[in-house]
Amino acid sequence: MDAEAEYNNRARVPESAALIAGWARDAAAFRAGWPHAGYGLPYGPGERERLDLFRPGPGEAWPLALFLHGGYWQALDRSFFSHVARGLLAEGVAVAIPSYDLCPAVPLARIVDQARAAAMMLHRRSGRRLFAAGHSAGGQLAAMLMATDWRTLDPALPAGLVPAGLPISGVFELAPLLGTTIAAALRLTPEAARALSPRFLPSPGGALHVVVGGGESAEYLRQSRDFAAAWGGGFEALPGRDHFTVLDPLAALGGALARRAAAMALAVA
Repeated sequence: MDAEAEYNNRARVPESAALIAGWARDAAAFRAGWPHAGYGLPYGPGERERLDLFRPGPGEAWPLALFLHGGYWQALDRSFFSHVARGLLAEGVAVAIPSYDLCPAVPLARIVDQARAAAMMLHRRSGRRLFAAGHSAGGQLAAMLMATDWRTLDPALPAGLVPAGLPISGVFELAPLLGTTIAAALRLTPEAARALSPRFLPSPGGALHVVVGGGESAEYLRQSRDFAAAWGGGFEALPGRDHFTVLDPLAALGGALARRAAAMALAVA
């Protein structure tokens, strides 16, 4: 297997830079036009430990989704993804989108801890359990939230704080990245790669639906299919979607993926 070719999504999709620039424009336009939001809410002391919270309307009494962005744990931030909330908001679900620190400035395990901190802050603010979605690296983070034993972090937390997840084009086995240019900033040992691979963690139960683009690499398709099978979740390959356009249906008003995500969020509210 040529792991570099299988996992280097920006190289696989020549228009990836234009698509990411389009995300930034769409996200900025969405923020400018959405009145029910809180920006830069802190979930930790760090500069990037902030999240934006979009609500369907006034008040706080909404089911709550946490969306974790991608970028191979070493690029982008929440400002590229505000528009992804659109589809869920239309279905009556609030959406929190955090930034987090990036590799190599911090280790990947620290990013997992930050995702957990964002989830705990949202629960303490709302009293609600959370539905987690994530794209690419965010798919791994969403799965790690599902797998977390929350009572070991705070006995006051519900055991099933994040009982449902929708990882989109995630990486659930990190070892295949170790021989690629992608891994240079991650600085993972084989042992750390396995410990941070949801595929090899015990299934926490709950509701899981794994989505991948039908036009993605054979390895992305395999990882998503194998992870869904390992945790007893659903699997869906979206026809014609690549690693970047696979996110579009979540943002679409009335889209099937947005409706599925909203149903999962409503079920845990």
